Amino acid sequence: MIFAEVIVDISVKSLDRPFQYRVPEELKDDVVIGTLVVIPFGKGNREMKGYVIGLSDTPQYDINRTKSILRVEKQGVVAESHLLSLAYWIKENYGSTMNDAIKAVMPVRREIKEKVERSIFPKVSYEELQAARNQFEQKHNAARVRLLDAILQKEDAWENGLDYDEAVKKWKVTGSVIQSLTERELITVAARQLYRNPVTGKTGQSAAKILNRQQQAIVDAIGQDMEQGCSKNYLIHGVTGSGKTEVYMSLIEKVLRQGKQAIVLIPEIALTFQNVNRFYARFGDKVSIMHSKLSSGERYDQFTRAKRGEIQIMIGPRSALFTPFANLGLIIIDEEHESSYQSDNPPKYHAREVAIQRAKMLHASVVLGSATPSLEAYYRCQTGEYQLFTLTERAGQAILPEVTIVDLRQELAAKNFSIFSRILQEKIEQRLQKREQIMLFINRRGYAGFVSCRQCGEVIRCENCSVSMKPHEYRGQISVLKCHYCGAQKPMPKTCPSCGSKYIGTFGLGTQQVEDMVRKRFPQARVLRMDADTTAAKEGHEKILKEFANHQADILVGTQMIVKGHDFENVTLVGALAADLSLNADDYRSSERTFQLLAQAAGRAGRGQKKGEVIFQTYQPEHYSIQCAAKEDYVSFYHQELAVRQMLHYPPISNILEVLAFSENQAEAVQLSEDLRRLVEGMEDIILLGPADAPIAKLRNLYRRRLFIKAKKYQTLCDVKNRMEAFMKDNETYKNCRITFDFNR
Repeated sequence: MIFAEVIVDISVKSLDRPFQYRVPEELKDDVVIGTLVVIPFGKGNREMKGYVIGLSDTPQYDINRTKSILRVEKQGVVAESHLLSLAYWIKENYGSTMNDAIKAVMPVRREIKEKVERSIFPKVSYEELQAARNQFEQKHNAARVRLLDAILQKEDAWENGLDYDEAVKKWKVTGSVIQSLTERELITVAARQLYRNPVTGKTGQSAAKILNRQQQAIVDAIGQDMEQGCSKNYLIHGVTGSGKTEVYMSLIEKVLRQGKQAIVLIPEIALTFQNVNRFYARFGDKVSIMHSKLSSGERYDQFTRAKRGEIQIMIGPRSALFTPFANLGLIIIDEEHESSYQSDNPPKYHAREVAIQRAKMLHASVVLGSATPSLEAYYRCQTGEYQLFTLTERAGQAILPEVTIVDLRQELAAKNFSIFSRILQEKIEQRLQKREQIMLFINRRGYAGFVSCRQCGEVIRCENCSVSMKPHEYRGQISVLKCHYCGAQKPMPKTCPSCGSKYIGTFGLGTQQVEDMVRKRFPQARVLRMDADTTAAKEGHEKILKEFANHQADILVGTQMIVKGHDFENVTLVGALAADLSLNADDYRSSERTFQLLAQAAGRAGRGQKKGEVIFQTYQPEHYSIQCAAKEDYVSFYHQELAVRQMLHYPPISNILEVLAFSENQAEAVQLSEDLRRLVEGMEDIILLGPADAPIAKLRNLYRRRLFIKAKKYQTLCDVKNRMEAFMKDNETYKNCRITFDFNR
């Protein structure tokens, strides 16, 4: 007798354990680890779905009281057993229910109706079919005559059949008529599954480009490790336009020759359009994509094709990491520094860490790539955990653009109140005359309001946490500034505490405002805008990028999504309108993200044969992140930023855990956050910050408080998590509250 350990499909902590069920004799061949099954649950035996996470021949309870699995959900995508092990690892390292972790590694779960194409084939010769048709005509069986006429008139009916839907709609034939002719063995109906393929219409295949000396050296070194069965983690640090994608494709070719598969992670749907075109041109229909804008049917079909070995390369954002490949050999994470690789929903895992864990389980390799690597990845290269490769030259004959830093304080002194500096206006006019293209980027990432001085550029910061303080309104006026890390407060100053200027206040700038100002200032220009609003539709990103690539617009205005990974040969000018805006986010990573965004923005200019220029407009021109981004000097930035992190005990030198407490009752949320602090206060080797209100203190009728804990060792924070989870499980007082964990965001 076989027993199955089943996790019930409910995300409730009290049910976050497996339940044992008997496997009926008739289901023994179908129930494997990862199967989605229907079970009777609870006293009322209501039907519920669950995942099989283990099989055993040992009963845990009285066999007579152990319930049986009712049936197997055939159309669910069965998880590989290692993906369930990975789910357990995610649960332990990031905090969540096992069920939530399983849902993370199985992004396609629910039953989707298969798309089937049916065709009707004749089973007898032309003469026999004609004779049968004549008999039916004599008996006045008009519908049967119509169907046989349709088959007889179709020259290739014996090879390709007659489309079933055409028979029903065009020839007005019912299913019962088709069934009757099938029973007489005059015809047969053949069905084949059709896949909803999101990459149809692409053209392939193109030859591989000849790699330059640096690119080839990387491919040779990693390829040699692969041939020797040596699995490692690698970081390719290459300047913008250095040809990292060509390196990825050459490595994938090696993996495919070994009979293995590859996953390519990209940070945003916006990048899918160009990436898929390049990969599809090289590898043809071996490639598929996965992202959130696909329909449920499209997502289901891609995972099914991957399981059946019908595709070898999956490209997409975070969820593509869990493609159920049977023989995975390589995971590539392009633009590995991007924050979108960290999940916003429990479990709040980081795709980089999970990719490395999955690769370790399967003896696969992981290649990270970026022009502006995360401090964590670069730090691990210095400690020997990753192997570092560098690309210092742009591919082809392209050269790095010339960057000009404009001090907006001087523009203000010169009475220029426009959002466009004088030099940027001049450069835009020149490009429009030459019919070259321009990208205008508004650096709004992490923007949540801050207070700064227009005269000297000073930003009001928390003395404890080195992040900007956020303005809070009372009766329509900003009266207080708060730190959302430690809870510190100070009154809103009337003049700048640094220079005494009265030009102090909050900053705000939106893409739609900029688009209107561009149209007004440059009426001759064709303008496109790319932001969350204009890309909301399914094909939104692709439509805008295609129009710009086809030179149907002169100026592209947008948020950070326009400066990541895109390659437009005719773009010769990039303007960062508020280069320091993200520098003032209430986030310890604000300097790093500013450097990354500006370096990536600069990399969009001059990628073809024409020389590119970049303008950074800023109130803080002397800041090291802006200076280093202008020179694309990552190493200098890394050393300066690492010194700051070391001093303040931030990652990668230390680790940080955010604990977010929720309740519908404000007093209860406050009390819970205080109790959680007291719970871990005595633990060794930790630093506590807070609790304080979250940046959005109330969301969807839930009050939110957060607490930060720093520790040198990651395991120490896992111990904190475990202690808090046990506290919540055992404490009836907070049964209507919940907590989530976020590591090293």
